[in-house]
Amino acid sequence: MKYALVILSTLFFACGAPAEPVDAEVSADTPSAPETEELTIHPVLHGSLVLEQEGTKVFVDPYGGPELYEPFGQPNVVLITHPHGDHLNEETLKGIDLSKAELIAPQAVVDKMSQEITFAKVTVVGNGETLSTKGVKVNAVPMYNLPETEDSRHPKGWGNGYILTMSGRRIYISGDTEDTEEMRKLKDIDVAFVCMNLPYTMGIDQAASAVAEFKPRVVYPYHYRNGDGTLSDVEQFKVMVNEKTGGTEVRLVNWYPEKG
Repeated sequence: MKYALVILSTLFFACGAPAEPVDAEVSADTPSAPETEELTIHPVLHGSLVLEQEGTKVFVDPYGGPELYEPFGQPNVVLITHPHGDHLNEETLKGIDLSKAELIAPQAVVDKMSQEITFAKVTVVGNGETLSTKGVKVNAVPMYNLPETEDSRHPKGWGNGYILTMSGRRIYISGDTEDTEEMRKLKDIDVAFVCMNLPYTMGIDQAASAVAEFKPRVVYPYHYRNGDGTLSDVEQFKVMVNEKTGGTEVRLVNWYPEKG
């Protein structure tokens, strides 16, 4: 059976106006997803995105100011991967109407979050735990730096990557991680968002190697602003993935419009 994996992807940038729509339609074979189920992906900024299926909006790591999220209305679910300020961004959260939203996050996020920020429901989830809410299945998976050390920026168990099941698709959100064993063993991922920014996560070579191993149908390089302010070479990442595997489509989106 053929189905539209992602119907439309639209960017909203700091200027508050929508960019040109990104054609993100692709077909794939699957025995499970009804043709009528639609999934919409909105890249926003850095490591932030909005996912929509009928009746449900999921905000992932909202960052960059609340004005970026005004076009989407109220979220039903907010996912936060870990407490760093470009993922748990209180300035952005304070400007979003969270009165109907369920927060799903690791304990470290809940412990750090200001009491001024209130959700309709807060659910703590740790690595390896799974839940379903509002028509979305959420599986928290490890995200961490290699090698594992006491002074790691992202120690194992502190934050979550996520595998979401929405509209019959499996979507992997890496959070801040390197090419861990758990990432490399992922199976049946339809859409993957994979970070690549040194020295905080991994380089494009590590990311391409991991993607070639777990073979998502589609991969978006995201979260690729390096510590020195430069951007990782995502064009070269695409070349590397294409050289290693012919089964993954690499989609390049401008997550940093201020960089041109």
